[in-house]
Amino acid sequence: MAESETRYRVGGMDCAACATKIDTAVRRVAGVADVSVSVMAGTMTVRHDGSSDLKVIEKRVTGLGYSVAPLAGSAAPAREHGSHHYDDHDHGDHAGHDHGHEGHDHAGHDHDHANHDHASHDHDHGEKEIEGLHGHDHAPMAGPWWQSKKGRLTILSGVALVVAYAVGHLVPAIAPYAFIVAMLVGLVPIARRAVMAALSGTPFSIEMLMTIAAVGAVIINAGEEAATVVFLFLVGELLEGVAAGKARESIQSLTGLVPKSALLEDNGQTREVPAESLAVGAIIMVRPGDRISADGIIISGESAIDEAPVTGESTPVRKGVDAVVFAGTVNGDAVLRVRVTAAAADNTIARVVKLVEEAQESKAPTERFIDRFSRYYTPGVVVVAAIVAVGPPLLFAGPWGEWVYKGLAILLIGCPCALVISTPAAIAASLSSGARRGLLMKGGAVLETLGKVTMVAFDKTGTLTEGKPQVTDIISFGLSEAQVLSRAAVLEQGSSHPLALAILNRAKADGVPVPPAFELEALPGKGVSGKVGGEALDLLSPPAARERGTLSAEQDARITALNDEGKSVSVLLVNGVAAGLIAMRDEPREDAEAGLAALKSAGVKAMMLTGDNKRTAAAVAGMLGIDWRGEMMPEDKQRVVGELKREGFVVAKVGDGINDAPALAAADIGIAMGGGTDVALETADAAVLHGRVGDVARMIELSKRTMRNILQNITIALGLKAVFLVTTIAGITGLWPAILADTGATVLVTINALRLLRIKI
Repeated sequence: MAESETRYRVGGMDCAACATKIDTAVRRVAGVADVSVSVMAGTMTVRHDGSSDLKVIEKRVTGLGYSVAPLAGSAAPAREHGSHHYDDHDHGDHAGHDHGHEGHDHAGHDHDHANHDHASHDHDHGEKEIEGLHGHDHAPMAGPWWQSKKGRLTILSGVALVVAYAVGHLVPAIAPYAFIVAMLVGLVPIARRAVMAALSGTPFSIEMLMTIAAVGAVIINAGEEAATVVFLFLVGELLEGVAAGKARESIQSLTGLVPKSALLEDNGQTREVPAESLAVGAIIMVRPGDRISADGIIISGESAIDEAPVTGESTPVRKGVDAVVFAGTVNGDAVLRVRVTAAAADNTIARVVKLVEEAQESKAPTERFIDRFSRYYTPGVVVVAAIVAVGPPLLFAGPWGEWVYKGLAILLIGCPCALVISTPAAIAASLSSGARRGLLMKGGAVLETLGKVTMVAFDKTGTLTEGKPQVTDIISFGLSEAQVLSRAAVLEQGSSHPLALAILNRAKADGVPVPPAFELEALPGKGVSGKVGGEALDLLSPPAARERGTLSAEQDARITALNDEGKSVSVLLVNGVAAGLIAMRDEPREDAEAGLAALKSAGVKAMMLTGDNKRTAAAVAGMLGIDWRGEMMPEDKQRVVGELKREGFVVAKVGDGINDAPALAAADIGIAMGGGTDVALETADAAVLHGRVGDVARMIELSKRTMRNILQNITIALGLKAVFLVTTIAGITGLWPAILADTGATVLVTINALRLLRIKI
């Protein structure tokens, strides 16, 4: 039976223990093959064989106290994804992107409503209908915390606690009962969730530990503390929810960049329409200062476009006819007419958001290790707590009340929330932080591996170089440089060859007149000829010029010298006599040298692999000071990557994602360069949206910072627990400091992870 895949928006998850409970419960449903849950993205992807009752899956999730709504169009057949789609136990780096193109349709519901759905941090419409059923809703994403069910429950529990203290003070005899009532106000919803989790396969949930500790405290006459602990637990959950919401907002706020409306041209008139209704091929008008409402191609006008919202590029980019523009970028100083190339659900921002959300569902190796660790850790803590509670009284006649109390405190300290959230919180913050700067990484495993990279192999054309030849030298024999350029441009009019475009662009930039030509004739493999103002003009390749015997020895020597610098040369003949040379070369990107220097200073080696001839390769590599290999076919690049890996390097391959596909796949990390092309976004493990060489070094630096942050988080989580474990057994701290240690650690870890959102890279 063909496998299908369904994605859901899940509300109310605020720590990794939530995700684990949902994962465990849904896996038990008949026909479910795999489940991936992301706390930070608030999403769940279920792979099933088609026999599963989706209503049962939804019931399992809602039974645990979360809201759930399918993302429209998400039931996509999963069979062609290949077996490694969600096999993130080995291929975490690929899990985020294998359902590339068809994935767009299941982004539909989400991103069609991007502006009013995500931007307001709300969930899908279906979820709002369900929300009232559960005591565990998604507070921080849906308005002020005090209006949410979780917020109201916390306030109610706090009020009940204050009333219990007041009543206990006025009528001491009924104080114990007042505290039991106050405790039950908060504990009943918690206990209900604990039972549901236990029935769904998670007996050792924080709710279960909390329930046992609170009931136990009442039995040993510590009702006052039990009520306080329940209140503090609810406060901690609320704080976790707010912190998780902040992390989630960071990436979803990107969708708020796309304007809600667009000016559509219709039969010569312009009218305002919702941006999400724009069809591919529609023509929209963008006024100066407006945000562009769809991905598209400029068909008239020229303007400076501020791309900072999408790519992080601080200086506006000048764009004219045929240039690609992205939704969410800001038009500067002139009216543009743009032909829409992608529907709202497929625009660059929607796809970036979707890729990042899916990437968060794939787990990093560290995260998988901690998940496994916590599976044994929590039951281990329960055993230790039981030994502490009953061991000393049975073996050494210790006071039962005191040791049971200590055992209950250890139960609360044992909650693994902070430990389990330590990795995904940092990874989610990093993926979001990178995405906002045009650095896309598909999952935790990619992010983790990037920091270990020791060799970066770059493609040349379009990666280290601009990918467009530019005129570098104009050498004249008898005429002025402007006259040589003008005559060459006359012959190249109407040609779309890259070298012809280089000459025409230079003529335009220099303001050289380009009169119309007559009798233009292409000479296949040799050049072009024509007549202008009575002159017979030819623009030829050097071999063709030599055939005509028009080059002197000195002129020939100049051509050879230019060729040795990696430049292509065209020879201009006027009435059969050599009048000048025009040399062109694909020049290195402005930031290539600085980007390679940044890699070097980070201790990462770099190499250039190119299909170009060795002379050109040597010239460009010499300018950049980089090791190189030339005249390589795609399979040669793949072979070299394999050799580098065998030599012990962790290799990142950087290319444009099309002709480099074999090498990108062979490398430990494949990084696609380019302005958000389909292939760049779908084929590689990571993508640099605005194609700066320096961004590769930034990606590696972001990975290293993330791994340091994860280490700090694990230290905070385990360190606090160890301290309170010792102080509890020593009798220094009790129940409520124990619950503070747990929720405090979770909040500290999340806040520490959120620092990654603010870093300047």
